[in-house]
Amino acid sequence: MSEPRPSAAPLLARLLDLLADDAPAEELGAVTSEARAAGVPAGELAEVERAAATALRIRGALRQHRRRELQLTALFDTAGDLAASRDLDDVLKAIVRRARMLLGTDTAYLTLPDEEAGDTYMRVTDGSVSVLFQRLRLELGEGLGGLVAQTASPYATPDYRTDERFHHTRNINAGVLDEGLVAILGVPLLLGSSRGGAGKVIGVLFAADRAARVFSPDEVALLCSLAAHAAIAIDTARALDDTRTALAGLADANAELAEANAAVRAHSAAMQRAEEAHDRLTDLVLRGGDVKDVAVSVAGLLDSPLTIHDPGGRPLAAVRPDGSAFAADSMDAGWLVGTAEESRHGARAVHRDGRWICAVLAGQELLASLVLHRPDRLDDSDRRLFERAAVVTGLLLLLRRTVAETENRIRGELISDLLGDPERDPAGLAERGRRLGIDLDRPHLLLVAEAAAREKLGGAALRYLFGGDIHGVSAEHAGTVVLLIDCGAPGPASSAGDAARAAAAQLGHLVQAPVTVAGTGPARGARELAAAYTEAARCLRAMRVLGREGEGACVDELGFLGVVLGNAKDVDGFVTAALGPLLRYDERRGTHLVRTLRAYFGAGGSLIRAKDELHVHVNTVVQRLDRIQVLLGRDWNEPDRALELQLALRLHLLSGGRES
Repeated sequence: MSEPRPSAAPLLARLLDLLADDAPAEELGAVTSEARAAGVPAGELAEVERAAATALRIRGALRQHRRRELQLTALFDTAGDLAASRDLDDVLKAIVRRARMLLGTDTAYLTLPDEEAGDTYMRVTDGSVSVLFQRLRLELGEGLGGLVAQTASPYATPDYRTDERFHHTRNINAGVLDEGLVAILGVPLLLGSSRGGAGKVIGVLFAADRAARVFSPDEVALLCSLAAHAAIAIDTARALDDTRTALAGLADANAELAEANAAVRAHSAAMQRAEEAHDRLTDLVLRGGDVKDVAVSVAGLLDSPLTIHDPGGRPLAAVRPDGSAFAADSMDAGWLVGTAEESRHGARAVHRDGRWICAVLAGQELLASLVLHRPDRLDDSDRRLFERAAVVTGLLLLLRRTVAETENRIRGELISDLLGDPERDPAGLAERGRRLGIDLDRPHLLLVAEAAAREKLGGAALRYLFGGDIHGVSAEHAGTVVLLIDCGAPGPASSAGDAARAAAAQLGHLVQAPVTVAGTGPARGARELAAAYTEAARCLRAMRVLGREGEGACVDELGFLGVVLGNAKDVDGFVTAALGPLLRYDERRGTHLVRTLRAYFGAGGSLIRAKDELHVHVNTVVQRLDRIQVLLGRDWNEPDRALELQLALRLHLLSGGRES
């Protein structure tokens, strides 16, 4: 009796157990080797190898997600520490220590301006070993830090010593060399002036390594978020110092004691209210609140309606002071972006047209805009509260986007597999979809998008789904971006054509370039969705041939050409029946009859315009048309026959045929 053949099932189960236990990557990879050694059949061995590769990708995504959660938790802890601190030295030390911890760098440091000397000096360091470096002073514009302070923008370099963007001086180079620093990231601490004018840089926060390193956009955004908290905390500490100084001076002004005490009490009450509001918002984020929860808190604290809009002007939340929601209109994207840019540049909320607007930023990226519908002025404490709400909203949106990116990446792999080979395992694809929260048996619209700016389109599609609260998933496939939208969930459109037009408009705005979108559906199940993708791809090619780049449409909206494509007619047979004699003649003799016929129709039957298009003599055009008449018959230019030939010419071009 022969021994039972080894099976892949136990090995697949072991992969799941290892993934659940967060086993090292080496153990996951070893399962494939174990399968080979056990003599698992080739078909099942391939399945084990694919499962191991998928497990490694999921493990990487989960570890990245946990790392970002740890970073955000540390950032929230920092916000609490800074809010609780009252001593400026303690505040600065906490800032630098947390910066080094968040980015995992060898050292971190902070420079502040010296108003009397007119330069900048090293105020606090963490991880530094060089006394020379700790005593550095910089003039405005010198070195990386000087450029950050001068431009109020973050700068990073993988190797400062060879980076020619910065003004190198002997003093700075000596300090950096003595400390052994190579990679440096610096971000500004921005704060508005005491009279509400343009924002100013009150310091620069750095993180640096003693080896070459490229700082990612997420790391820049994290350090910018910490710098935003730090600027507020430094301003609060200085305000408290000013309050203590004012209290000390009151002993020498007995005549004004009562008035001064009232002012101090009012100032202290405002400061306490602002701190309590900041703690409340930070606690809200830590407890898993969303954008609407932030809007409810701020609208209640400032007793005014509040709306939060995405960069395109679409409302994300709209609440009244009593916490009730209301229907907010979309704002003009150009006006909103311009006003948000003014807020970003000044690092303050701005008042325009009876509304207060504050930009929600992650580094230099505009994530959203807070709009407080209040015509009167805000006092300093309420204005700071509003600006702190923007910082907290930014942290919340960053966290949500990080989770959405991870989930969409894993779900996108399912879409790629579904479109690549739906017949391989339809039931398995459906089961994978259910585990990932995608019910393929529900009706879905399928959109296929393309743009010249292909490298930007994938990220724009994710922001479109995430920012618009559309229940769907996106994936890059065959040079295009595919969006799968659940018809049963709330969304911006009810038909494939409407969904395609809405996506084309919004994606075009996000990538700042025309985006063409073809839509099909509803469809359900792996086979129907794969067929819907094929139809949408044909529709996209048809739109390209028809000159409809930058638009959105579905097959049913392309007229007779759409009917031919959508019903999967025998397009090749139709083209061959109409143009076959010309195609065969051109192929055998190397002539240009098909191209001539297309130019003739395109010129409206004008021989002069046709010869200009073909760059030949008019007699040559006449001779070719005579040959076309011999091959196609005398009625080739009659209205009905001409329409058929023109459609065949378009279909021939659409199907990839070359004009000889």
